[in-house]
Amino acid sequence: MNLKIVLKIIGTVLFWESVLMTPSLFIALIDNSFDRKAFLISIVITGATGLLLKNIRAREHSLRKREAFASVAICWLVISLFGALPYYISGITNNYLDALFETVSGFTTTGATIFKNVESLPRSILFWRSFTLWIGGMGVLVFTMALAPSVGARSIFLMEAEHAGLSPGKLVPKLSDTAKILYTIYTTMTLITVIIFLIVGMPFFDAVIHAFGTAGTGGYSIKANSIGHYNSVLLEWITAVLMLMFGINFSLYYVLLKKDRKKVLRNEELRFYGALVIVATVLIFINILPLYDYSIADSLRNAAFQVTAITTTTGFSIADLNTWPMFSKSLLLLLMFTGACTGSTTGGMKLIRIIILFKSVLREIKQIIHPGSISKIRIDDRTIDNDGVRSILIFFVSYIFVLFVTVLVLSLENYDFMTTFSAALSSISNIGMGYGLIGPMGNFSEFSYLSKITMMLSMLIGRLEVLPVIALLSPSMWHKQ
Repeated sequence: MNLKIVLKIIGTVLFWESVLMTPSLFIALIDNSFDRKAFLISIVITGATGLLLKNIRAREHSLRKREAFASVAICWLVISLFGALPYYISGITNNYLDALFETVSGFTTTGATIFKNVESLPRSILFWRSFTLWIGGMGVLVFTMALAPSVGARSIFLMEAEHAGLSPGKLVPKLSDTAKILYTIYTTMTLITVIIFLIVGMPFFDAVIHAFGTAGTGGYSIKANSIGHYNSVLLEWITAVLMLMFGINFSLYYVLLKKDRKKVLRNEELRFYGALVIVATVLIFINILPLYDYSIADSLRNAAFQVTAITTTTGFSIADLNTWPMFSKSLLLLLMFTGACTGSTTGGMKLIRIIILFKSVLREIKQIIHPGSISKIRIDDRTIDNDGVRSILIFFVSYIFVLFVTVLVLSLENYDFMTTFSAALSSISNIGMGYGLIGPMGNFSEFSYLSKITMMLSMLIGRLEVLPVIALLSPSMWHKQ
């Protein structure tokens, strides 16, 4: 393990994190807010640590897979540790663990909160809180590569490690240019979202914050009732469409810009994504009709919004899901597993894995019926070999195992099953909302320290898609070559 190159990467990320804290400092200064010193101290500590690590001299600058996986896993933990400083130093949170929970939830785009009254928080804290969603949405290391391509050679390993099991590939020959293209698309779509929110009547600050939550699919809101606070049917439909768009693979937008529409329309994951949202919306629409006095407009709007919010793991809400029928709640739980498309900012397992697993089951059934038959699993123009299927199966088993362990730990709290299970699933799928105590209008403040630590680990494992964290815990990872 080349620890020096890992430390240099961590230093680069910390330096840029300190830079990204400055807008919150400016907001605090403009508002003459009590937390301005907290942001200044946090920036100095984070920036100084980053520069110190960044300037470490490494004899060998090559980046192997083990360094990439270690860098990714450690970076996400370290940026959370330093990102929690403004909450803790300002006294907004009662203890550092709560500050860390809020930050991990932000960077992993989970959107779970320990704040009981977000509307009482200063604007600078609200901005930093939602900005972490936006930063974490596309991936911290991808962001760093876009700004600092000199972070290391063969940095394709960083991108692969941050999106483990699903190779993102290159849109253009140079990886740093690929990162810039992805962030240009991401930033442009975010700005368009801000403009759209302004057009439909949101105040400027509200529009920016909710654009971060929509783009990062994290769903932090500055209102206790989330998007439902604005009581605007038009806003709710527009937000649903925007959430749906951020659940699409960003590479497809680049392909679309290159005017290869047929390739986009042929994309199997995209077509499955659209079909899943439509079918789930129709089923829930029918199920909740009596709840909304058989109002087709209200039932369809609520069904479409919540299906989109859950499938994209954004977690915005316009309804109290605790009052919904059990069928609708159960279907939404299933959608929490899936997530949306790979290459998007969403959490969850990702639909491409679900498709491949389903096709592998069908292949096994076919081979049982016809032992001599040979069939291949194909996704678009690619053939998925047995190694690819096996890695996805390992991911699936690991995902379920982490979920199971999280449920067991949370069950020590003696909350009802829906609260316990949805909190665990919400953590690993990076959704941030569930049922019971953590319903759309609830929060995670009542959980014990042990449960919060467990959920934070689950959030990180879910966001990094299991493998980098498992690799980090392996003793062989740290052995010298």
